[in-house]
Amino acid sequence: MAGTIYTVKPKAGHTHTHTVIFLHGRDSDCNEFASELFESEASESECGPNGGRTLPDIFPSIKWVFPGAPTIKSQRFDTDMSQWFDMCMARIISVVAAEENILPKNKIFLAGISQGFATAIATYLANEHNEHGEFAGLIGLCSWLPITQNTQNTTLSHKTPIFLGHSKDDDVVPIKNGRGLRDSLIGRGLQVHWKEYEDVGHWINEPEGVDDMVAFMKQRMGYQTQTTRRELLNTCSNRGSALEEVQSLQCD
Repeated sequence: MAGTIYTVKPKAGHTHTHTVIFLHGRDSDCNEFASELFESEASESECGPNGGRTLPDIFPSIKWVFPGAPTIKSQRFDTDMSQWFDMCMARIISVVAAEENILPKNKIFLAGISQGFATAIATYLANEHNEHGEFAGLIGLCSWLPITQNTQNTTLSHKTPIFLGHSKDDDVVPIKNGRGLRDSLIGRGLQVHWKEYEDVGHWINEPEGVDDMVAFMKQRMGYQTQTTRRELLNTCSNRGSALEEVQSLQCD
């Protein structure tokens, strides 16, 4: 499965504005992870233009890229499993480079869950002198930092904002590891948006965790004001009142 990439294009009628490269966890694959991620829903307040609450519904202009890790022998579990760390980071860099041929880097999010984000952040830190600019943002779920040396005393020259989400009842990657990741990145001078959740285990919390990730992405995509304006107009229209407020918004 090395080299496999599952891609979901923007919805019909929507211009491609951003790309999310999302790395799956150990013992998963790109198709399975994409399917499960897209089943996760945000709150009704975050619904997309068509009323849907999944990530593709909320972000119809995003292209989703899910690289697949190779399946190799796991010494820990004595079986064949998909794993990232045993493959070269050049694989991730090449996927990013391919997307940079389509959009500037500041329109690309690099994301991952569990081992997927551990590999993503290791790749980012190892290539922090890259001159191609910053990602739109990094998104990490239920993860940890695989690099321990010199993490607190080295300030990065790049400052990509990072969203991290972790549940307190995660029995695969304990939340203390996620907090360690957070503290190490803050120690490097990075802007970290950290969110803890009470439950859901080793996955993204619904709907609160999805809402938080959506809010981070909207802010980084720069259209939060547009969304707020649309929501106000819709609210006024649905209530059949506050006509003066709607007219005022239309004149802005």
